[in-house]
Amino acid sequence: MSQALCRQPHPSAVASGNLLNAPLFHSMVERMKDGERHVVLDLGPPQAGTVALFGAYRCRLEIADLAANLNDIDQDLPARQLQASIDRLLPDQRPECADLVLCWDLWNYLSRPALKALMKCVAKRSKKGTLVHALVVYAERQMPMIPDRYVPIDDHSLQAVALSQEMRAAPRYSPEDLSQCLPGYHLERAMLL
Repeated sequence: MSQALCRQPHPSAVASGNLLNAPLFHSMVERMKDGERHVVLDLGPPQAGTVALFGAYRCRLEIADLAANLNDIDQDLPARQLQASIDRLLPDQRPECADLVLCWDLWNYLSRPALKALMKCVAKRSKKGTLVHALVVYAERQMPMIPDRYVPIDDHSLQAVALSQEMRAAPRYSPEDLSQCLPGYHLERAMLL
């Protein structure tokens, strides 16, 4: 599987109401225009903009609001127990696997073991060549206490909706960190925004 990684600016720089140009997100949506059926796994909360965008294409949109369940995901448990906990939060596995996985800024809120467990669970629901889109706080030392919401405005812009003004330390995962947390995945493209 591939991952298209966007390193995002400090969330306060993309305050609620401001648009984030997301060229890698745009390139993923462009692939939907081939007329084939696609499956999108959205790990964020349900957003009308996401439903409207992907509703324009032949696809099934599965939504798993993992940001609402961070305490269930980021636990100090053995890997198998952690994966079982995460599996219960994801949609049931179906014969038709995901083509695109939207992680938004969720990775920033997970420890390395939790991130590795999550992405193993996602891999089971994905086909070879599935694209994973994530926004990673890399340059800034602080990020919001809880994940922001990202609403597609069109197929290349995202509106950041901040849910918290409180800040916490950002893990600042580098591509090398992520490669260790994401066995079986490879970085296809990264862009510093």
